[in-house]
Amino acid sequence: MKLNELHDNPGATKRRQRVGRGPGSGKGKMGGRGIKGQKSRSGVAIAGYEGGQMPLYQRLPKRGFTKPNRKKFAVVNLGLIAKFVDEKKIDGSAAITEDVLVASGLVRRKLDGIRVLNKGELTSALNIEVTGASKSAVEAVEKAGGSLKVAAEAVAAE
Repeated sequence: MKLNELHDNPGATKRRQRVGRGPGSGKGKMGGRGIKGQKSRSGVAIAGYEGGQMPLYQRLPKRGFTKPNRKKFAVVNLGLIAKFVDEKKIDGSAAITEDVLVASGLVRRKLDGIRVLNKGELTSALNIEVTGASKSAVEAVEKAGGSLKVAAEAVAAE
């Protein structure tokens, strides 16, 4: 096979419609925009415009609230921690802290802390120290014979 023999599959590409190039093109003269009016002009953005009537998005009341100083946690599942311990990327005999999780590559960055969730299976006993954890995650770690310590300041925040 040579470079000049390469070609795309039939029907894979379609030529671009050239607008305003004479009557024979099928999109000549007005270019498919009709006659006069705002939409026939250039630089028009009418998204949400309802002909002068108050638009629907302005008629409806505002709802909700975004807390400006809310905490954002990096989330880790128990199954992933167990997988990293099995692959020897994390030392299961030592305490697993947030710094260990970041160093192993399981978590990219701590953000406001790391929160452990109960997804996946945990077979070995692990000692984990993190900022937050779900109740079911704490129970799962203790059931496996390990311990999951949650930082005191995170408990007060929840």
